[in-house]
Amino acid sequence: MSNDRQRAGGFADGSSVVVEELELRLASEDDHGWIHRLRHEVYARELGQHVPNAAGLLTDDLDGSNVYIVAARHGEPAGFISVTPPWVGRYSIDKYLRRHEHPALREDGLFEIRILAVDPSRRGELIGKLLMYAALRWVMAHGGRTIVALGRVELLPTYLALGLASTDTAVRSGSIEFQLLTGDVAELTDRTLRQHGALLRDLQRKVGWRLEVPFLPEDAFCAHGGASIEALGRGFDTLDAHRDVVPADVLDAWFPPAPAAVAALTDGQEWIARTSPPAQAGGLIEEIALRRGIPEAAVAVGAGSSDLIFRAFRGWLDASSRVLLIDPCYGEYAHVVERVIGCRADRFPLRREQGWRIDPERLARALREGYDLVVIVNPNNPTGVHLDAAELRKVLAGAPGGTRFWIDEAYIGYAGAGQSLEPYAAEADNAVICASLSKMYALSGLRAAYLTAPPAIAAELRSWTPPWAVSLPAQIAAVNALRDPAYYAAQWAQTAVLRAELAAALAATSEDLHVSESVANFVLLTLPRGGHGAAQLVERCRRRGVFLRDLSPSSPAFEGRAVRIAVRDATANARVVTAVAEALRVPLGMA
Repeated sequence: MSNDRQRAGGFADGSSVVVEELELRLASEDDHGWIHRLRHEVYARELGQHVPNAAGLLTDDLDGSNVYIVAARHGEPAGFISVTPPWVGRYSIDKYLRRHEHPALREDGLFEIRILAVDPSRRGELIGKLLMYAALRWVMAHGGRTIVALGRVELLPTYLALGLASTDTAVRSGSIEFQLLTGDVAELTDRTLRQHGALLRDLQRKVGWRLEVPFLPEDAFCAHGGASIEALGRGFDTLDAHRDVVPADVLDAWFPPAPAAVAALTDGQEWIARTSPPAQAGGLIEEIALRRGIPEAAVAVGAGSSDLIFRAFRGWLDASSRVLLIDPCYGEYAHVVERVIGCRADRFPLRREQGWRIDPERLARALREGYDLVVIVNPNNPTGVHLDAAELRKVLAGAPGGTRFWIDEAYIGYAGAGQSLEPYAAEADNAVICASLSKMYALSGLRAAYLTAPPAIAAELRSWTPPWAVSLPAQIAAVNALRDPAYYAAQWAQTAVLRAELAAALAATSEDLHVSESVANFVLLTLPRGGHGAAQLVERCRRRGVFLRDLSPSSPAFEGRAVRIAVRDATANARVVTAVAEALRVPLGMA
């Protein structure tokens, strides 16, 4: 992979090297000529992996599919690295190895890092390691979880120092011997930041970073939407500006809470603000049980779904647990399972060409592997596809013993009557239903949610719940909201109308766009291959005060081309359509 002959070790080996005027960016059409010449110079003439040719150019059949990241100083080429993403459908390693014979190559969604070359006059200047770091950041920004690479044997200490692991699988190409290397993207990132965070923060100020991903990861938490609220100021002193922003990056309701909920909060706001809530939220539990037709003993409440997820998963799982996650799905689950708890998570991949549908028969077969917990978001976020309750109930009933299901029904109200599995969960012994009151009931800012489970499991969760977990405003508003089902039914019906209008208007902006309505309160916009990327579209719309959600980091299945757009009111939706149309009219390569 690399020809950058630096000492084995991390970034610190070149920390004294000046990197001003060094720019890292995605390759343009104009870069391909020098890339092919440098490849020939390094891999044919210098290393002898290929036979030199008279043209002095080295190409292969993946050139049109690979992503090239280039480094240039003062405008002059200094080096490049290439990434083969999984949506290409093949890798360079396929020329040497059968993937099914190697455990490291069997995972879905692999990214291959290949062809790192640095101009001989620029070696030893950190360029090679910065290119590898840039490739890692690009992979993470596109949902990558695992990378593979063929690394030259003589440079193996360098790769191991960077956090890659050898599989002890040797490959020979021409006169060069390689080893198959692999790495977990999150672990590689964590290791790099732990060991070289100070240097990277210094380099951030000096390197011209032109990739559509931040130079440094923003934080150690799960990435969510919400840039729209952050844009109003961290100190909450510019909140009036929310009227100028279209927050279509989060799935908060476009409509207000039920009138009775608003009135209860408004009329008693001074008293509510200074008064402690009922410690165990008994009144809220009673109202939930009444409205849902389930026993109170089967209900546990929390300050939003995330509160329940963190408490339940940390109580049920440990590093030895096996979890199955739908992919793509709500990112908090992978974060808690893999980053907070540190256990193994397998993915059940959904396919774009199959309409992102969960195939019940394929899911039932996957369950034979044996899992402690299976997480299903239904309707799914961010694909917006719903699996009928009857089909899902069959999967649950036929699952191997000892399998527990966590069914997230945050948007089930949009799927229609009779689609919730809460009655099933209250009686069966293998399912827990998590239901948010935030999105469907326009109470996102108040944080209220509940789960339905067999009484023993619900009691367990209640025992792990601190007193006063759900605030008094949240309890009051939620109780009043639950008492007005007619109001919300009307709002959900109007959401469907607005959603259809938004989808049609977006589709009309370009015949190359693919717009899926979803079952819930958003649409999924997929950009054509070879055109604008999701990150670029989102950034251009943001400059117009319109915030959308780039889905690239959540799963490689989106190929960096998918944007989720929340349904807002008619006026805001019109602003979204205008912003998207204007952004797509800007030629590629322009800001």
